[in-house]
Amino acid sequence: MATTKQTRRSAPRPSPAASTTGATTPTAAPANAAARNTRNTEKDAPLREDIRLLGRLLGEVVREQEGDAVFEVVETIRQTAVRFRRESDAKAGAELDKLLKKLTRDQTNSVVRAFSYFSHLANIAEDQHHNRRRRAHLLAGSVAQPGSVAYALSRLDDAGRSGAQVRALLGNALISPVLTAHPTEVQRKSILDAEREIARLVAERDGPHTPRELRHNTELLRARIATLWQTRMLRYTKLSVADEIENALSYYRITFLRELPALYEDIEGEIDSQFPARGKQRASQAELPPYLQMGSWIGGDRDGNPNVNASTMQHALKRQSTTIFDHYLEEVHALGAELSISTLMVDASAELLQLADASPDHSDHRADEPYRRALIGIYARLAATARSLGVVNILRQEVGAATAYATPEECLTELDVLVASLRAHHGSALVKPRLAGLRRAVEIFGFHLATLDMRQSSDVHEQVLAELFAKAEVEADYGALDEEAKVALLLAELARPRLLHSPYVDYSEQTVSELAILRCAREIRRRYGHRAIRNYIISHTETVSDLLEVLLLQKETGLLQVEGKRLRDLELMVIPLFETIPDLRCAADIMRQWLTLPQVAPLIEGHGKLQEVMLGYSDSNKDGGFLTSNWELYKAENQLVELFNEAGVTLRLFHGRGGTVGRGGGPSYQAILAQPAGTVNGQIRLTEQGEIIASKFSNPEIGRRNLELLVAATLEASLMPQDTDGKQARKLAEFERVMEDLSERAYRGYRNLVYETPGFTDYFFAATPIAEIAQLNIGSRPASRKSTRRIEDLRAIPWGFSWGQCRLLLPGWYGFGSAVSSWLAEAGNARENAKRLATLRAMCREWPFFAALLSNMDMVLSKTDLAVASRYAGLVADRKLRTAIFGRIVDEHERTAAMLSAVTGNKDRLAANPMLARSIKNRFAYLDPLNHLQVELIKRHRANITAGREPEERVQRGIHLTINGVAAGLRNTG
Repeated sequence: MATTKQTRRSAPRPSPAASTTGATTPTAAPANAAARNTRNTEKDAPLREDIRLLGRLLGEVVREQEGDAVFEVVETIRQTAVRFRRESDAKAGAELDKLLKKLTRDQTNSVVRAFSYFSHLANIAEDQHHNRRRRAHLLAGSVAQPGSVAYALSRLDDAGRSGAQVRALLGNALISPVLTAHPTEVQRKSILDAEREIARLVAERDGPHTPRELRHNTELLRARIATLWQTRMLRYTKLSVADEIENALSYYRITFLRELPALYEDIEGEIDSQFPARGKQRASQAELPPYLQMGSWIGGDRDGNPNVNASTMQHALKRQSTTIFDHYLEEVHALGAELSISTLMVDASAELLQLADASPDHSDHRADEPYRRALIGIYARLAATARSLGVVNILRQEVGAATAYATPEECLTELDVLVASLRAHHGSALVKPRLAGLRRAVEIFGFHLATLDMRQSSDVHEQVLAELFAKAEVEADYGALDEEAKVALLLAELARPRLLHSPYVDYSEQTVSELAILRCAREIRRRYGHRAIRNYIISHTETVSDLLEVLLLQKETGLLQVEGKRLRDLELMVIPLFETIPDLRCAADIMRQWLTLPQVAPLIEGHGKLQEVMLGYSDSNKDGGFLTSNWELYKAENQLVELFNEAGVTLRLFHGRGGTVGRGGGPSYQAILAQPAGTVNGQIRLTEQGEIIASKFSNPEIGRRNLELLVAATLEASLMPQDTDGKQARKLAEFERVMEDLSERAYRGYRNLVYETPGFTDYFFAATPIAEIAQLNIGSRPASRKSTRRIEDLRAIPWGFSWGQCRLLLPGWYGFGSAVSSWLAEAGNARENAKRLATLRAMCREWPFFAALLSNMDMVLSKTDLAVASRYAGLVADRKLRTAIFGRIVDEHERTAAMLSAVTGNKDRLAANPMLARSIKNRFAYLDPLNHLQVELIKRHRANITAGREPEERVQRGIHLTINGVAAGLRNTG
C-alpha cells in the first residue's frame, strides 16, 4: 500500500501538503479545482437526492398535519431564506424579516418545528452519505484511508515496525471512550429512536430495488416522519440521573454490544494480513486482551450534582449489568437454535460432552446434540448469575437450576470449550458468525458492561475530612492549615491503622453521604468485579494534599489497607483533574511531589506502575481562551511526559473533551495524532459528551468507524518513529517559542474582554439565551456551580452552548486574531513581517499540533454569522454597552478570519473540507429563521418577566424548540 511517511507526531514534518487535520497551505491548493468540484458534485448527487426526498416528505406531512395555510407559510419562508443565503439578496433578507414578524404564535411554533426537523433529516442524510462513500471506497479496493486501522498498520509497516510490536502495544493498552451525561444533548430519546428508524430506511434505498419496493420504502419513510411530527420534541420534566443512565445504555444496544466485538475480530485480521505470522509464531500468538473498553461517568460523577449518591451508583451498575446479561442471554439462546450439531454426524470433544452432561437439560430429544445441551447449561448459569446481581424480568425462563458464575472468566472457560470442540471437529466456520462475538463480548464487558468512574470536587473532600478530624479530636480546624501542615497530618493519619470515623458519632449529611458512596464502591467491586469501578477523579486539584485526602477517605472505607505503617492494596486509582490555566501550569510540580512520596510509590507499583492524570479542556478554555487553553494543555502534557519518564512510571492521560472546539472538541483522530510525542503510548481515555454521543454512536456503522479511529490514531501516535534529528528539534523549539508568545497575547486579549471589561457579564446574560438554556430539561446538573451570575461560577458547558446558539461560538476563536496581528506588527519592517508570516505558515504545514488547532478554528469560524449575532446583541438594553462589546467582538472576528487566511493561504473557510463547507452553507438558510424567531421569542419572554407578568408557556416552548433546532443544525454546539 502506498502511504505518506510521517516520522514525528508533534515535531515539524517536512511535507508541504495538507495536514491530516484539514488545515492547508497555499502550496497544497489543487491545480484542477474545477475538475475536483465537478467530481465532488457527482459524488454528492445521492446526498442531494436524499435531502430532497426527506424535505419533500416533511413538506407533505406538514401540509397534511397543519393544513395548506401553514405549509404555504413554511414554504415561502424556506424559499426566501434560501434566496437570501445563496444569492446574497438584500431584498430577500428584508422579505424574510417581514414574513417572520407577521407569524402568529401558533404559526411560529409550526415554522420552528418544520425548520428544526429539516435540520434533523439533513443530518440523517449526511450520515448516510458518509457511510455510502466509505462503502464505495472499500468496494473499489482503494488504498486504505487515514483513520482506518489498515492505514495505520500500513504506515507502521513502512516505518519498519513489526507485528510483534503492534501486538505488544495492544497487549498492554487501554483505549477508553468514556460516556458522560454533561447536558448538551437536547434531543429526547423518543426523537432519537424515531430518527434511527428513518436512517435505516434511507440506507435501505441504496442498491437495486423494484419500483414496488421503493414505493413501499417511501410510504414507510412518510409514516416515520409523520410519527416524528406527532412526537413531542421537548422534555417537560427535568432529566433524572436514572434517565441519563437509560439514555446512555441505549447506545450499547444500538452500537457497542455488537460493533466492539466485531471490530476486535477485524483488527486481528488486519494485523495478520499486514504482518503475516508463520509456523510456530502463528501457533504461539495469543488473542489480544481487551484493549478497547468503555467507560462511564453517569451515576458516579458527583461534582456539582447533588442528585448523584450511593443509590445512583448502585442503580447504574444494576442497569449496566442488566443490559449486558440481556445481551448474553439473547445470544446464547440464538446459538442454541443455530448449533444443532449431532454426534450422529460428527464427534465432539470430551470436555464438550462433559459440559453437556452437566446441563440441567435432560431431554431425550437432544441426547445427541451436546452443543445445545451445553448452551442450555450456560444459559441457566448466566440467568442465575444475573439474578444474583439484581437483574429481574429475565425474558426466557431457564430449563432448570444451575450454579451462578463467580467471575466472567468462568463463563469464558465454558465458551472456550465450545470453540475448541468445533474447531477440532470441522466446525471452525460455525465459530465466527455468533460464538466468537459472544466470547469476545464477555471479555470486553464482563458482568459490569462499562467501568464507572467516580468524581468529586477537592473542596468536598476537605470539608468531609475537616469534620472527621474535628470530631475525632485530631485537628480542630483542618481547613485553616497551610499545605505543608496538611500533608504532614494526612501522611501521619494514613500510617495509623485506626479510623477517624466512629459509628457512635453524629456527622453532617454531606459526610455521611460521601462515606456511604465510597463504601458502596467497595461493595460494587466485590459484586461486579474490579473493573466495575477503578478510578476516583478529583476535580479542582490544586495541591498534593488534594490527592492524599482521597487516599485517607479510601482508608476510612476499606478501599486502602495499612500494614505496619505501610499502605497497600489501593483499590481506586487517585486521579487528579487539572482544569484551569493556573492548575495546568502547576500540574507537573504537583505530580512530582506525588510520585516522590515514599508512601505513594508502592500504591503506584500496585497499579502496574501506572498513574493516570486527567486534563480539563472546558474550564481551561473558559478561563484563558481557545489559544491559551490548547497551548497550556500541550505544555502540561510535555512536562508530565518528561517527569513520568524520569520516575519510570507509565503515564495515562484522560482528556476531558467536550463537543465544541472551545471545549476540546473536534475530530478525535486528528486530536490524538496532534498530541505531543510520548503522551499516548497505548494509554488514552477521553470523554464523549452530550450530542456528540448521538452523532458518533446512534448509527452502528458510524459508531464502529469512530471506535476504529481511536484505535488507528493510538497505534500511529504510539508506534510511529520519532525524528531525533537536531535540525527538526531546533525547528520545533522555535515553533514552541512563537506559540508561547502568541498564547500570552491571546490570553491577555481574552481575559480583558471576558473578565476585565465592565458590564461583560450583563452583556453575556442579555445577548445569549443562557437563562433560557438553564430552563431546558437537558440534564440532571444545574447550569452554575453557585447561585451567582459570575462567569467564574458558570459551568463551561452552558457557556459554550450559549455562544453557539447566538452564532458567535466565541470560545472557539477569540484572541487568535489580535495575537497573530500584534506579533506580526512587532516585526518592524516588511521583510521581518514576511519572515514571521513564513514561520507561521511553516508551523501550519509541519507541526500537527498547530495544524489541528487552525483546522478546528476554521470549522468554528465557518459556523459563525455576525449578522445573526447582531440580532442577539440587540437584546442588550444598554445601547452603549451593546455597541462597545459587540464592536470589539466583531473587530476580533475580522482580525481572526484575516489572520487565519494569511497563515493557511485559504481565503475561503473549510477549503480543505469542501463537503463540510457545502453542508454548513446549505444549512444556514434553514438556521436563519430559527435564530431570528429565537430572538423575537426571547424578547417577548423577557418583556413578560420585566413587566411582572406570568411567562407564556407557548412562548417558552417556542424558545426551547428553536434551541433544539439550532443545536441540530450546528451539530457540535455543546
